[in-house]
Amino acid sequence: MNRKQKEAVVAEVHDRLARARAVILTDFTGLKVEQMTDLRRRLKERGLEYKVVKNTLLRLAAQGTDAEELTKDLTGPNGLGFAYEEPVDLAKVLVEFAKDNPQLQIKDGVLEGKPIGPEQVQALAKLPGREVLLAQLLGAMNGVVRNLVSVLAAVPRGLVTALKQIEEQKAGAAQ
Repeated sequence: MNRKQKEAVVAEVHDRLARARAVILTDFTGLKVEQMTDLRRRLKERGLEYKVVKNTLLRLAAQGTDAEELTKDLTGPNGLGFAYEEPVDLAKVLVEFAKDNPQLQIKDGVLEGKPIGPEQVQALAKLPGREVLLAQLLGAMNGVVRNLVSVLAAVPRGLVTALKQIEEQKAGAAQ
């Protein structure tokens, strides 16, 4: 790689790090090309990215971004997973892939500007996605409104039932 290519890689990675809501650093030592291709495919299906970057270039690219924390102890080959929209999806795909391919090691991450460790990435992967959480919230909100309407409708319904019974009593007494 010549100097211009390195500068282009640093600029590209810096842009990705600045835009990403979540970045997860992994060690992919021992993974075969087919496995790496499978990982990239899984990530791409969800709108996520995975990039392998040399450690020296990553240190330069991370300067001035929230991901600068990741560059403290860079050793060995490192890959970066990027999530621009849904951080939970990135954690889920990487953790799921690591279960099937134990060679992939999750090292560290950055979520919304805050550093997270491998345990926190695991915990993040167990959370439901944004859409599921929104559906659960909407269901809870609908339940409150439904119960309120039911309680408010009970009073007139009770009145109508009482009036109907009085009408039937009077009709029975008139016969």
